[in-house]
Amino acid sequence: MNEEERYLLDLQGYLVIENAIEATALARMNAWLDEQEKQDSRWSGQTGNDHLDHLLTWGPDFRALIDNPRVLPVLKGALGDDLRLDHDYAIFLRPGGKGLFLHGGATPHDRTQYYQVIDGKMYNGLVVATYALTDVPEGQGGLVCVPGSHKSNFVCPPALSEVLAPSPVMRQIACKAGDCVVFTEALLHGTLPWQGPHVRRTLFFKYSPGHMMWVNRPYYPLEGQSEMAGLGAELTEVQRLLLNPPYVHDRPRVP
Repeated sequence: MNEEERYLLDLQGYLVIENAIEATALARMNAWLDEQEKQDSRWSGQTGNDHLDHLLTWGPDFRALIDNPRVLPVLKGALGDDLRLDHDYAIFLRPGGKGLFLHGGATPHDRTQYYQVIDGKMYNGLVVATYALTDVPEGQGGLVCVPGSHKSNFVCPPALSEVLAPSPVMRQIACKAGDCVVFTEALLHGTLPWQGPHVRRTLFFKYSPGHMMWVNRPYYPLEGQSEMAGLGAELTEVQRLLLNPPYVHDRPRVP
């Protein structure tokens, strides 16, 4: 990543990458989701807060986000070129959908969610690339954080961790459809209740250092009976590298 991106990610703990999804691809993705919603209410955010898995089976536009050229350089700067995609999911929120309490933060230390800079190089645990498929305007809820908390030296007081309303220490991260917010999981973050007039469609791609596995489930198996079975031929070389299981010795680097 460039100097400005590195400075802002270090300063804030997050970075907004505008227009990370090209407009025609964004339109196709939302049109596909509209069709799924017509067939199955689980895709609509009807319950207020719907959690959906297996994004990589949703089609080529969704799989293209694995190694999005607008976002991958930032992820490599945060995690190194031996990074891997650990897991992915989507959350769709209807107006009034519930928020999520603040979590993360640099203290107490978590060996899977951390942030360090040593000799000018960033070292992170889990890092998130979250894509907005619909607009998230200022004041309407969604992702919030405490900027700089990925470097905090004290535990967040419980009274501040309840995300029920805006707070002077919190910042809502407003963004437009197609934008991507990259942040370290060491950042204190959560979700304000969604007050927008439309369904908030958000995709989450969570990356880790090549040696680490976060989710207690098999990684991305491309053979056998898994949801991913048969998709191997649809993936680029870089995407396949990013879906490698966690290990260290002779691990190939992501170009």
